[in-house]
Amino acid sequence: MNRSVPALAVLCLAALTACGGGGEPDNSTGEPRPSAPRSEQAAPAERLAGLMVTPAEVKGFAVKPYDNQFALAKSKSEMTADKPACAPLAFALNQLPLGEPQADLTRVLAPQSQGLNGTQTYVTLTQYASGGAQAVPADVKKAVDTCGDGFTAKGSNGSTVYDAVTAEDVAPAGEETVGFTATTSYQGVSHTVHTQVVRAGDVVGVYFSADGMAVINGRASDAKLPPAVVKALSAKLG
Repeated sequence: MNRSVPALAVLCLAALTACGGGGEPDNSTGEPRPSAPRSEQAAPAERLAGLMVTPAEVKGFAVKPYDNQFALAKSKSEMTADKPACAPLAFALNQLPLGEPQADLTRVLAPQSQGLNGTQTYVTLTQYASGGAQAVPADVKKAVDTCGDGFTAKGSNGSTVYDAVTAEDVAPAGEETVGFTATTSYQGVSHTVHTQVVRAGDVVGVYFSADGMAVINGRASDAKLPPAVVKALSAKLG
């Protein structure tokens, strides 16, 4: 049994407005996070803001800024995996950038009609210097192949045991794409999350879906990526 911090419930707390699906969709607040001095990052940050989906492009979904106040880790330096080869998965599953990007931006999407139940989808976009994104899908695929029997992600706010990781066939997107599922359990209840990594040129998109309220309520969950969101994002990435 996983007695660590239930990261999926923490995710729901971190995006409580998205979990509720109420209020007006908001994609105007929340700045892309730079990984270098702002003067060098204006163009990458602006590009990511332009590539992120808007409520008009994913009708019926609220698009909210991501608040990492309750996140397992707020930065890559605070996150480790008990198996170093699994670190890319720990980052992808916890809205942290892969590789060494120039800037990154995360949004939380949830169907406005689902109330306090259902799946939240976390979208993290990262911009890299020329050629810097090319290794990202390969690193993720290698980690998926290596970490099939699971691993533990440890952050400054706790840890999560992933019992298994499995490669998943996903719709073609970008120049390269990798999909995988991960399972974790809390108080004897199993939860499956789905992740897709897409590379288009020097931009990488990580799409991750989880049902945090199912963890809170003790319901088993299998949080699939919503096709409409994946399609809209992939179209913008090209």
